[in-house]
Amino acid sequence: MPRYAFDFDPSYRWVALPFGVTPGTAHVDLTDEDVRVRFGPWRLRTSYANVVEVTETGDFTWLKTAGPPHLSFADRGVTFATNGRAAVCLRFAAPVAGLDPTRRLLHPGATLTVKDPAGFAADVRRRIP
Repeated sequence: MPRYAFDFDPSYRWVALPFGVTPGTAHVDLTDEDVRVRFGPWRLRTSYANVVEVTETGDFTWLKTAGPPHLSFADRGVTFATNGRAAVCLRFAAPVAGLDPTRRLLHPGATLTVKDPAGFAADVRRRIP
């Protein structure tokens, strides 16, 4: 099972620490069935069949992305960021839970700042049925 670590900039690392987000608690696993994101205490999981788009993105502002996961008020997407340079955005056919412990708040997409964005994006695309 491939595991993709998050790419931590030093300035992101110290502000994420109080939320329990560390290199040891932040990663994305690609199982045979699904994508599993762990970002400190937060989790997101979805099947490959639910992934409709995989896009490389980046150039984020520190204030909008550092610390705990961030919710987009524009589309309810969730961002799990550990740097502002490069990420992969996954868009879902059916929104999934990720931030809300009651699992009522659903996200149509997730942005992930993994260490190898191009490799991760290609790996996810290969697994989409």
